[in-house]
Amino acid sequence: MGKRIRVLVARLGLDKYDHGAEIVARSFRCAGFEVLLCEIPQTPEQVAEVALQEDVDVVTLLLLSGMHNTLFPKTVMLLRDKGMNDVLVIGGGIIPQDDVSGLREAGVATVFVPGTPTIDIVEFVKANVLNRNSCDGSGIRRGDRLKPVLPSPYII
Repeated sequence: MGKRIRVLVARLGLDKYDHGAEIVARSFRCAGFEVLLCEIPQTPEQVAEVALQEDVDVVTLLLLSGMHNTLFPKTVMLLRDKGMNDVLVIGGGIIPQDDVSGLREAGVATVFVPGTPTIDIVEFVKANVLNRNSCDGSGIRRGDRLKPVLPSPYII
């Protein structure tokens, strides 16, 4: 069996509704992924740091507050600034269709809205995760750059 896909599921901003995050996280876990679920809403800076420290393959951003056009692109930018160019970033929440193209241009691979079958999310991730064992051109694997882990996410 190969390396398990590591997924960070994070709510951004002041979002208090966690039911969707728990459903998505459980679906990933049932699919055999290793899942880190942030217990409380995070800032883009916190998400990027946890993603780096935990060496994740996927960052799942969930947001219902309407700040997706600000917080999703900022999170992607911070991930890229940390050299995490191979991390798949997906989004979810109540996001108008008109906003999806702008989010994709900002680096969010796709956006899932409420009612999306969780199997569709799982299959998208499986189909789009890049080979994480390759180097990024610097000769250093991302895992070699890890720092001590922040205490906010927990593995389910």
